[in-house]
Amino acid sequence: MYPSAAALWLDSGLAGFDHLFLSIQHWFAEHAGGILTPLMRAISFLGEKGWPFFLLALLFILFAKTRDLGVCIFGAVCCGALISNIILKDMIARIRPFLSGDVEYELWWMAAGSVAEDGFSFPSGHVTACAAGMTAITLMRGKKWIVPSVIAVLLMMISRTYLMAHYPSDVVAAMIIGVLSGVIAWVITQLIFRFLRRKRSKVPFFALLLDFDIRDIFSGKSAKRGAKKPAARKAPAADEAPAADDDVKTYPAKRRGAAAAEAAGDEDVKVAAPAVKEAAPEKPAAPARTRRAVAADTESARPAASARTGGRHALPEGAAKKKAPANYQGKH
Repeated sequence: MYPSAAALWLDSGLAGFDHLFLSIQHWFAEHAGGILTPLMRAISFLGEKGWPFFLLALLFILFAKTRDLGVCIFGAVCCGALISNIILKDMIARIRPFLSGDVEYELWWMAAGSVAEDGFSFPSGHVTACAAGMTAITLMRGKKWIVPSVIAVLLMMISRTYLMAHYPSDVVAAMIIGVLSGVIAWVITQLIFRFLRRKRSKVPFFALLLDFDIRDIFSGKSAKRGAKKPAARKAPAADEAPAADDDVKTYPAKRRGAAAAEAAGDEDVKVAAPAVKEAAPEKPAAPARTRRAVAADTESARPAASARTGGRHALPEGAAKKKAPANYQGKH
């Protein structure tokens, strides 16, 4: 198959960029005396067909806590492989550097170990898989994975160009495709697991997908991990009487004394409520008294009351009789 117009444009338009970085790496290969070749082969092997990331994704899927991470990695690598290896490689059909007919590139390839590669060059499938997998891990597990992801992708890019299997423009394009694949997989994974969590109470199969853990098969526990059993209530000792629930109350810190507040801080403390006093025995009812006895007591209490008030409220003798006017007798 002949190279496409896009491949011819890449060979001519990016020739200076590709030649510069390939010459720098060839200089390191010559002065290192071939020591770097086994290391670059090992790094390149870790990105072969994306199999390390597929195995890592499968391992994460087996556990409930990391299932979403495994699904995201698997989806990212699959998306990147679809774009790079299935669509773009055959569509662009760019020839690899050591097969391009350039004698200089062929000599550099032999100096780097003459690693045999098949297929087309643009873009790099190794770099795409690495960038997609590491992007998925970073998006799912936070910023702490940014630096390890960048280092892993850069090492994969250097190994592929060091071995003359790809042009530098091939690995740069593969890195961009891998990052986009990781972002797409992350968005789809979030939507899938949000739907499963929302419907888990209505669909038992969704609950099984979320809660299943491979460790449950070997331990014999239920599929739902992390559920804590209620703590057993300690039985009271034989000489201890069970305290009633109303005997212990919780009072806020502002209602306690200063000494108690300093000792216990702002936390509420439990203070035992005072015990309820026993009711006093009822007194026997007094015998019913007659009206005559009540009247006699009232009459005996009047002189004492008059003495206390100093006679201010006592009527003078004969005041009950109304005094007739002086001219009354004269008229008759």
